[in-house]
Amino acid sequence: MTVSAPETESKPAIQKAIRCVDCDVHQSGPDRDAMLKHVPKAWKDRFQSGGHVGHLGLHNPVGVTRQDCKDRSGKHGACSPIGLNDCLMEPYGIDRVILTGGIYSQGGIHPDADWADILCRAYNDALLETWIPQDDRMHMAIAVTTRDAELGAAEVRRLGAHPKVAGAIISSACTAPLGQRQFHPLYAACSEMGLPLMMHPGAEGCGVSAAPTAAGFPTRYIEWHTGIIQVFQAHLTSMVCEGVFQKFPKLKVVLVEGGISWIVPLMWRLDKNWKALRSTVPWLDRKPSEVIRDHVYLTTQPIEEPDNHEHLVQLFNMFDAKKMLLFASDFPHWDGDTPQFALRGFDADFKHHVMAQNAIDLFGLE
Repeated sequence: MTVSAPETESKPAIQKAIRCVDCDVHQSGPDRDAMLKHVPKAWKDRFQSGGHVGHLGLHNPVGVTRQDCKDRSGKHGACSPIGLNDCLMEPYGIDRVILTGGIYSQGGIHPDADWADILCRAYNDALLETWIPQDDRMHMAIAVTTRDAELGAAEVRRLGAHPKVAGAIISSACTAPLGQRQFHPLYAACSEMGLPLMMHPGAEGCGVSAAPTAAGFPTRYIEWHTGIIQVFQAHLTSMVCEGVFQKFPKLKVVLVEGGISWIVPLMWRLDKNWKALRSTVPWLDRKPSEVIRDHVYLTTQPIEEPDNHEHLVQLFNMFDAKKMLLFASDFPHWDGDTPQFALRGFDADFKHHVMAQNAIDLFGLE
């Protein structure tokens, strides 16, 4: 039986029906024992002895993870599905979460492509086995390697049809701009399986990846944290100019935790240069900004917050924010946002699309 509200109550009904999909939740599991079960025998010793690539060592005075999130048992809220319920979903009315974890960084920076793939596969299988069955509200982005795009593509095809797999996630830390042809097998697999490709920062400058800024390696964490948009700009420019979206017209890309405000001047600059230099990219059959609007999404965290809120409204009016934005809390990171905070001051219809509908459509959530 379906009950519908009277047409005269359509606007209040929309407000009451607003749901929330969190597109970037960094759970801390699965644990090492759960992953070890899925590591091939020949690689188990290496897994048990470590083998992960480290970080730049830039000092963050408050760390990355909030320490004030405790579940009903006193454990950190990111350590279990119960913790996510107690500290994130129930307090803030979040109906669905996309688990993004963190192992994806190894997939882009480890010098051993086979090992990078094994880590991603073990993580994916362990999370599907131990976390996902515990709460129907949880979906996951499978980690895939870009060190060997054929291996990444094989993982997309292996797990892409699973009903709880919402997308494939890669690191923005990489050996080369992501539009180049060596990465195309991964995009072909995502298109074939109907999986959005999610790109997330976190390990730029580590392992075999390029420097985290166009000028080289920064000295302070604040420099890295601010300059991360340069990596996103470079990858997106590469994907557009290399014709990735012409070659794979079904591909959707989500730029996770990379900021928002830079997208507008990049679109303007690409359009300006395309008018004069289109002969260098003959496959681009329309303005780069139109390609970006049709294929690219951004997450709300970290959202820029100008002193004048009207400036943010104006920024959102400069691109198709109602269609291109997805809500993300970035839980449990210290600079994360709650649904109530992220889009305060915007109307209910805009919130409905950014908080829920765009993600429901993109990831095929019910």
